[in-house]
Amino acid sequence: MTATDTHRAIEAVWRIESARIIAGLARMVRDVGLAEELAQDALVAALQQWPESGIPDNPGAWLMAAAKHRAIDHFRRNKRLERKHEELGRELQAQQELAVADFDAALDDTVGDDLLRLIFISCHPVLSTEGRVALTLRLLGGLTTDEIARAFLATEPTVAQRIVRAKRTLAEAGVPFEVPRGAELAARLSSVLEVIYLIFNEGYSATAGDDWMRPGLCEEALRLGRILAELAPKEPEVHGLVALMEIQSSRARARVSSSGEPILLLVQNRAEWDQLLIRRGLAALERAEKLGGARGPYALQAAITACHARAVTAEETDWARIVSLYGALAEVMPSPIVELNRAVAVGMASGPAAGLELVDTLVREGALDGYHLLPSVRGDLLKKLGRLEEARGEFARAAALTRNSRERELLLERARGCAGSGSQLTSAS
Repeated sequence: MTATDTHRAIEAVWRIESARIIAGLARMVRDVGLAEELAQDALVAALQQWPESGIPDNPGAWLMAAAKHRAIDHFRRNKRLERKHEELGRELQAQQELAVADFDAALDDTVGDDLLRLIFISCHPVLSTEGRVALTLRLLGGLTTDEIARAFLATEPTVAQRIVRAKRTLAEAGVPFEVPRGAELAARLSSVLEVIYLIFNEGYSATAGDDWMRPGLCEEALRLGRILAELAPKEPEVHGLVALMEIQSSRARARVSSSGEPILLLVQNRAEWDQLLIRRGLAALERAEKLGGARGPYALQAAITACHARAVTAEETDWARIVSLYGALAEVMPSPIVELNRAVAVGMASGPAAGLELVDTLVREGALDGYHLLPSVRGDLLKKLGRLEEARGEFARAAALTRNSRERELLLERARGCAGSGSQLTSAS
């Protein structure tokens, strides 16, 4: 194996094992920042040693042992926590004895709990939204600062600062490395699910830049959601979110043309939808419902996507049920964006005039001023009603508000199309 091959193998191992290694170390040292530094030190050691010595039979166990060695050195240098030093030493010895065994089996008793703790601390509400997203991708996704910056079209120093600030905030706040219990669990779990879905949405419909989608972010969010579902199998909203992401991901191939242009939901080639992901999503939705979570916000959104997934053709879509589901969603999660989506569904179920009445109410309320999809939806409804000049102005306004170049060109094309006849559907799900 060449040095290049070894480095690629190390990168692959790191992506797979880094979260578990950092989680295990954080449990012992009670400091996420220090845990990541120790894990990174072990990675550097692997990059130095493995090209000559070869990749160990159990690379994850090797990295964990190397990181624990460095943890012991750290405590020795600081001449503190002698008891912790002894605990680490005993744990290191036990780990070395188990190194010949499978890594998953070696850590089976604690790795699940450690990962769950790391997920909750990375998504702690004490952190800013940007900090939670960056720290989660860094610690749980194994992404480099540069990769996170490129994914969100930010500068590397900006992302680095977010991560540093997040670690410092956790340390200063004395956030315990534990899974929340009781009443606190629901609020903390909500924060975790929000972060994962924010990551997914940025991949599914990029807010800015030249790409309509960033599939890598969708895949990472879905991976994190699946892990969380395994670690918290009795939480219905976790399964609801996984269902939502699975079904939405099933459309990925059909959402973008070969040259990168967006393809809207109701004109997509449904033969290109991934049926395996749809089946997985429907199964996750069923689990959420069996756990009593049918009216959870993510489960309701998943049920809406399931209506589209079950329709063999766009014409078979059960818009009446979708309207009902959006009504239920508005009760548990009141939001002008939910109302805008409900207006789209009402327009499909009861005609564009009914949908436009709801949209005009949102316009008067002003809560969505500056949100590009409001004029986009209004333009579509006006076009269906034959009010082409008004529709053209709405599409042009929406194009001016979006920061995604692919979406801007789509909206401008729709504005130009108002000079002719016909109608195009608005939903870009």
